Amino acid sequence: MMLSTRQPRPKKCQNAECSTKFVPQRLGQRVCSPACALATKDKHQAPARKAIADRQRKEIKVRREKLKTHSDHVKDAEKAVRDYRRTYELSIGSGCISCGKTQGEIQAAQGWKTGGAFDAGHFLGKGARPELRLEPSNVWLQCKACNAGSSKYARKGLTVAQGFREGLIERIGLEAVEALEGDHRPRKYSNEELKAITAEFRAKVRELKRKTA
Repeated sequence: MMLSTRQPRPKKCQNAECSTKFVPQRLGQRVCSPACALATKDKHQAPARKAIADRQRKEIKVRREKLKTHSDHVKDAEKAVRDYRRTYELSIGSGCISCGKTQGEIQAAQGWKTGGAFDAGHFLGKGARPELRLEPSNVWLQCKACNAGSSKYARKGLTVAQGFREGLIERIGLEAVEALEGDHRPRKYSNEELKAITAEFRAKVRELKRKTA
């Protein structure tokens, strides 16, 4: 008794300008003719090129991550915390903690500056107080001028640093400011802890941007 061979089902040619029905002669055949294969070549090559480029970017990212030093991980974590604090403060309408100018006033005067008119500044400098460089309550929204130390927009009769302290007292109260100033605990983070901090605050930034989009 002879077994019947099953014939392939007709398929629609994937060349959008053809769409002819054809019976595939080989496994994986998507078009009806060599002419249609040529016509769809670029269409299929573009996704393939993108997939290769994406894979290469991921491989480069993995290699760079493996080469990072402890200092690099500290910088990543600090940037993530600063980005979050800057984004958060902007989202709730805060002005500059040092000079007290509103976002509108700062934008009008400094909006032309590279990177925008706003920075995230440390109340207690990371050089003198490295234990507080990743402490969110030590990072606040500043205009570019104040963060650079310029007294152009300083509060009347105060330096930029004094203005920062006055602004912080207005925001969180004298007791909280004094507690921040008195915090001298050394803080040593492992690379894994730093990577976790970076991931946490990057996620917070993405969530804030999603909510305010």
